[in-house]
Amino acid sequence: MNRAARTLLLVLFLASCGGGYNSAPRDMNNACSIVTQRPEYLRAFKATERRWGVPVHVQMATIYHESRFVSDARPPHRYALGIIPMGRMSSAFGYSQALDGTWDEYRREAGRGGARRDRIRDASDFMGWYMAGSRDRLGISLTDARNQYLAYHEGRTGYARGSHNQKSWLLRVSGQVQERANMYEGQLANCRAARRG
Repeated sequence: MNRAARTLLLVLFLASCGGGYNSAPRDMNNACSIVTQRPEYLRAFKATERRWGVPVHVQMATIYHESRFVSDARPPHRYALGIIPMGRMSSAFGYSQALDGTWDEYRREAGRGGARRDRIRDASDFMGWYMAGSRDRLGISLTDARNQYLAYHEGRTGYARGSHNQKSWLLRVSGQVQERANMYEGQLANCRAARRG
């Protein structure tokens, strides 16, 4: 095999290893547009819905608010004195913005040792696992995007303590998650791509 062919094969192999999209889909206010552009998203969301019971629109609204559908999303850096980098605000990463420790717990409990936070099928499965756990431990319905988001953001212990009630900005965002879930649900009901997927 000549050098050019080997180089091409290496490039193709490395490209196939990519976990996801580093840019958001166009028109994130239209669920049908998102799943038409990225059909693998819909396959992942439906697999999660079958396995864990979390509706597609709840997953999509949560991922929108966590990462804007960017596979390698990370929280911003912290700075001392406004200029000295001090690392990231948390270990959150990927579509679902899962923290290192919670992600490791998911991989152990769900038997998903090779799962990666920058792959949509793994990120949506993680979200389904987490939300099903919140239903089981906290009694939050899987269709309740608002309270599922609060438990997702604060952690189940924080949610049980009511830590979210002290954060008016988070209560506002959780309302936006519910509104987006409702919007996505209506859009998906009329979307040909969603019915095929």
